[in-house]
Amino acid sequence: MSAKSEKIPEHIAIIMDGNGRWAQKHGLPRLKGHEAGVATVRRVVRLCRDHGVKYVTLYAFSTENWLRPPTEIVGLMTLLKKFLIETEPEMHADQVRLRVIGQREKLEASVERELRRVEKATEKYDRNHLILALSYGGRAELVHAAQELAAKVARGEMKPEQIDEADISANLYAPDVPDPDLIIRTSGEMRLSNFLLWQASYSELYATPVLWPDFGEEDFRAALAAYAQRERRYGRVKSVTK
Repeated sequence: MSAKSEKIPEHIAIIMDGNGRWAQKHGLPRLKGHEAGVATVRRVVRLCRDHGVKYVTLYAFSTENWLRPPTEIVGLMTLLKKFLIETEPEMHADQVRLRVIGQREKLEASVERELRRVEKATEKYDRNHLILALSYGGRAELVHAAQELAAKVARGEMKPEQIDEADISANLYAPDVPDPDLIIRTSGEMRLSNFLLWQASYSELYATPVLWPDFGEEDFRAALAAYAQRERRYGRVKSVTK
């Protein structure tokens, strides 16, 4: 059966929640939960590839996460660099393009250098796209778009009354990436937490109580099955056949 007939989403975005609770549940330090979460990232990226999902966006580090203890932030950034080193060969083998969205200027210099290196090394791939939301916030992204448009108005390139939704979309961090069809959130929470606020307008939402490190193939398939049952009308009334 083709991916189209199975209603496979083109773009899945994931709020990876529950690493800390997983570690607490197992009597481990929080960083061990994040390490387990990285293993799940690699597993889910492969599952997306195998099921024909072209784009996957992972909420890896939010603007609010900078408020966490410095030791945890350092540990997370170390894990990120390790993930890039270990995963890059798979990206080349599977022709996966790495992309980063967020306030990346706030990232530590060595982390930013490694991200840019892998982005450059994979920029010509188009089979699959792995988008990491790092130092990311949906409100900050909208502020960024507003600033870009305000600068264009100040330069006389456009008038305020000419700004429309397409202009805002065109000035987001990754304007060429389609809006997510499906947003998955693990650990049972029921909120977007400042993630892809503009792009999520008509995304299907799927929440599971499973903690992110425990999210496996069966859970992934359950999310796809739930998505396949949704009817996406985008505000239109369902057509009735006589």
